[in-house]
Amino acid sequence: MREVIVAKSAGFCFGVKRAVDTVYEQVNNNDSSTLVYTFGPIIHNEEVVSDLASRGVKIINDENELELLKNNKKEGINYKIVIRSHGVGRNVYEKIKSYGFELIDATCPFVKKIHNIVDEESKKGKTIIITGDEKHPEVQGIIGWCNNMPIIVDSITKAENYADKIGGDIVLVSQTTFNNIKFKELVEFYEKKDYNICVYNTICNATEVRQTETDKLASNVDVMIVIGGKHSSNTQKLYEISKKQCKNTYYIQTLVDMDLTVIESAKRVGITAGASTPNNIIKEVHDSMSELSFEELLKQSEENENKIRTGSVVEGKVIGVKPDEIIVDIQYKSDGIITRNEYSNTPNIDLTTVVNVGDPITAKVIKTNDGEGQVLLSYKRVAAEKSYEKLEEAFNNEEVIKAKVTQVLEGGLSVTVDECKVFIPASLVSDTYEKNLDKFLDQEIEFVLTEFNPKKRRVIGNRKKLIVANKEAAAKKLFDSINVGDVVEGTVKNVTSFGAFIDLGGADGLLHISEMSWGRIDDPKSVVKVGEKVKTFIKEINGDKIALSLKFDDTNPWLNADEKYAIGTVVTGKIARMTAFGAFVELEPGVDALLHVSQISNEHVEKPEDVFKIGQEVTAKVVDFKEADKKISLSIKALNNEAAEEDEAEAVETEEAAEEAVENNETVEE
Repeated sequence: MREVIVAKSAGFCFGVKRAVDTVYEQVNNNDSSTLVYTFGPIIHNEEVVSDLASRGVKIINDENELELLKNNKKEGINYKIVIRSHGVGRNVYEKIKSYGFELIDATCPFVKKIHNIVDEESKKGKTIIITGDEKHPEVQGIIGWCNNMPIIVDSITKAENYADKIGGDIVLVSQTTFNNIKFKELVEFYEKKDYNICVYNTICNATEVRQTETDKLASNVDVMIVIGGKHSSNTQKLYEISKKQCKNTYYIQTLVDMDLTVIESAKRVGITAGASTPNNIIKEVHDSMSELSFEELLKQSEENENKIRTGSVVEGKVIGVKPDEIIVDIQYKSDGIITRNEYSNTPNIDLTTVVNVGDPITAKVIKTNDGEGQVLLSYKRVAAEKSYEKLEEAFNNEEVIKAKVTQVLEGGLSVTVDECKVFIPASLVSDTYEKNLDKFLDQEIEFVLTEFNPKKRRVIGNRKKLIVANKEAAAKKLFDSINVGDVVEGTVKNVTSFGAFIDLGGADGLLHISEMSWGRIDDPKSVVKVGEKVKTFIKEINGDKIALSLKFDDTNPWLNADEKYAIGTVVTGKIARMTAFGAFVELEPGVDALLHVSQISNEHVEKPEDVFKIGQEVTAKVVDFKEADKKISLSIKALNNEAAEEDEAEAVETEEAAEEAVENNETVEE
């Protein structure tokens, strides 16, 4: 005989029950002119959220959706927004009120207490440390009540990383569902540091009791069942605690997820549940384990495959269709009902457009009695199981899958393949960091599966692998076709202080600042811009690195420099730079000449800065030209002396002409 033990504290805690009851109360007491929304899922339990959705409750996931709702408000409609039990930041409260919505606060009182603590203490300039998961909505809400930037830690390692960065007065609070043992370890760590710290143990008493009870129960059973939503933080912690004591621990959301073979030989089975798990789900799991032995369940299944029970698959015929539900004849004392949410994952789908009366349909039994005597069925779960078979085949064969992104999550993308959801972590979306994942929403993308575990409903996609493979193939094709000296066209991908990276269609080439012009370039952005197409030639190929250049031989300014800058030629240029020994004059881009300090003037010049400014135009005489070394020397002094000699020669000629005129008794004009 099997013994099934349910933890006394399993199921809804006070704060969760209060939040759920609040939403149901709003739904039941409102008329058609009122719309009810929750800011985020009211709790982390898909069954509850799905039931509320079937009653018209919609979810606002973030502040952007809140603003979108404001912009699309309809006249004559009263909008109510319920703050979920996890709470939200102060700015969300302010926006809801300023947008003219009715705010109903269902924040757990224990969470609200933390908001008040961090608000008051941070106003005093104290450093706030929060122990918890920084991505959890409760922690995000707490952060929103801090008046300075808090520190979030969930382990000793993280605490050590911040240890030398904090000082002054410190206040320590905790996420209400944080692991009590980890919290005590962190408190001990900070107290040993001799900080001036004030500790508020804000872990909910119900959480602590549930964790302690689970630890004790798991150590005394053969199999442990943990029930709760897959996104429930407190349920995940119960699973971790239980797993340490009982290796045969299983995490499920509902009875449908339960593989009854795991309890076949167990004499003692323990059941616990997270704070977001309804009692009816706990009871359903308990009853299916305790009422029948595994052998009896197996025999029952073999004797009558069509018997209506939770988890069984039935064949039926559609006898009625409404926009939000399908009525199915399943040859049973009651008809079967398929709600909109159990038909498809497509939001707000009109079922009359996809199903007709008389259509055959296959569905899975979710509940044998939905409270009104009818059998609650799911079409999408059967479709999902078939999809899982296709996905498994694709996983084994490493096939490329193409599907639409249906949801952007905090940690990545959710892609729907038929009725199965595939998660692509942000790190596997691309081979480079994607800051804005929203751009992928509703886009079809290609990926492969790198993890497939249908029992845990864990299917992981990898888009990065395809991108890397495609780039490697493109790179190989490119490198097989190019040689040093080839002229290539590419698109400017990025511009830095030292040059620009050019996408050549398979690999990037570096156009260094020194190769952008024969002349001096101070800023690469003055030559090329991101997105611009440019023609360059390949200067060097070194492994997977390609060096590019814009300094084509036919544009080399030194090609005919011996003619333009022959010794004795008078030239004009601009002062490009100065040194202690002279100034460099740019005669044209790529051709600089040295004007030595001794050649600036007949008078002594200490340094070029005393005479010239950068950019000043000067005229001088070429006094030396060395083509092999690409060196040209100039002299203003020589040019001035030449001018003086010409003036002197002209003066002598004038004097001689005057003397000759006197001798000839002629009048000479000055």
